[in-house]
Amino acid sequence: MSAPIANVRPDPDTVLVDIVDYVVNYNVDSTLALETARNCLIDTLGCGLEALSYPACTKLMGPIVPGTIVPNGAKVPGTQFQLDPVQAAFNIGAMIRWLDFNDTWLAAEWGHPSDNLGGILATADWLSRNAIASGKKPLTMKDVLIAMVKAHEIQGCIALENSFNKVGLDHVLLVKLASTAVVGQMIGLTRDELINAVSLAFVDGHPLRTYRHAPNTGSRKSWAAGDATSRAVRLALIAKTGEMGYPSVLTAKTWGFYDVLFKGNAFKFQRPYGSYVMENVLFKISFPAEFHAQTAVEAAMTLHGRLKAAGKSVDDIAKITIRTHEAALRIIDKKGPLNNPADRDHCLQYMIAVPLIHGRLTAADYEDSIAQDPRIDALRAKMECVEDTHYTKDYHDPDKRSIANALTVEFNDGTRLDEVAVEYPIGHKRRRADGIPLLVEKFRTNLARRFPQKQQQAILAVSLDQARLEAMPVNEYVDLYVI
Repeated sequence: MSAPIANVRPDPDTVLVDIVDYVVNYNVDSTLALETARNCLIDTLGCGLEALSYPACTKLMGPIVPGTIVPNGAKVPGTQFQLDPVQAAFNIGAMIRWLDFNDTWLAAEWGHPSDNLGGILATADWLSRNAIASGKKPLTMKDVLIAMVKAHEIQGCIALENSFNKVGLDHVLLVKLASTAVVGQMIGLTRDELINAVSLAFVDGHPLRTYRHAPNTGSRKSWAAGDATSRAVRLALIAKTGEMGYPSVLTAKTWGFYDVLFKGNAFKFQRPYGSYVMENVLFKISFPAEFHAQTAVEAAMTLHGRLKAAGKSVDDIAKITIRTHEAALRIIDKKGPLNNPADRDHCLQYMIAVPLIHGRLTAADYEDSIAQDPRIDALRAKMECVEDTHYTKDYHDPDKRSIANALTVEFNDGTRLDEVAVEYPIGHKRRRADGIPLLVEKFRTNLARRFPQKQQQAILAVSLDQARLEAMPVNEYVDLYVI
């Protein structure tokens, strides 16, 4: 008979300690990181404002009990809701992720680090309004930007070498983890309490990727991050009561995260926590499409113009070859019926067919009214995806981090168009100079969806001024977005 496991409470796992010490001690002094965080902030909020045009999103907004208003609660941008920080985090997190248009991080695990803004902004706003009510100073937007940098870093650095999707877990696990750490620091947890909170995030049950893949792809993928970041706020508040943590939550034999959910493997790390992730994050600027398809859509837009120039139409196409990277094949190479918008915006072939036909790809193009066009499925049936191992290698190369796709169109008459290859999307760090003006224009467009001209200008005036934004109290900035 084997010896029983010793009931000696161990020291906290190193992974927990490293996260907490980073959050507590690291000084974010990178100008690039803070400027990128500001751009990330406005882009993320803009995505949320656009999502409020969709009833499927707005039906989930508001308090759990209709009519509830929380004095000094957090306000939800673009709405009239004022909620407790947990439900406000869900609202903000769901709306910013709804259209799959906010930032992206691609590595062994992919995800969207700006999903953490749901918990960060809700908590900062709630804390600020209560501070003012108590005669104290509110948090500033610089505090929000710093928290964004740190949440990005935690999520992104763990994602670099550790694939949760390969064990069937969804990447929002990392949103919950990162949000718990930075929100816990915001609400004033001690170091030990913060370690407890982060351990609670690992103990939680974690979402399966079921809702992201055929044959079950569905709209939960649009609110899963809201759920994760709101759960983080809840766990941080639980830890603040003095609730105990679980120090070997990762490494405990049999019952720990590694043995139960990670096939016995420990996490691997490529680099220490700093500001690398925010500085290198990818923005979705041109198209509301799963990020592995961004360069494919850009190539399809180019080919749309070349079709016209050649006097051809999509009816003349015999075959389309898509040269791509392994992650795209695993996530968005999809054949057969597409059942809803969530299914379509994770189908590489659909996201190529629409711009080839229409010369555009917008959020509305995933709706049934567009998807019923028989030309889309006819084109999808003519597409073949093949892996380019060099594209896969460059995708994982930390000095390149490319997301390459290349399209070749062949016609019924035997002729073809030259292949169009795009390695880096417009939102990549290597194309920042081209991308940021377009990102600002995207923000202007999204503000105009929700606010009158005077209110748009007031938001823009502070949002585009780094120093002024950093100095502004959080509650005053959020109030600019109230309707």
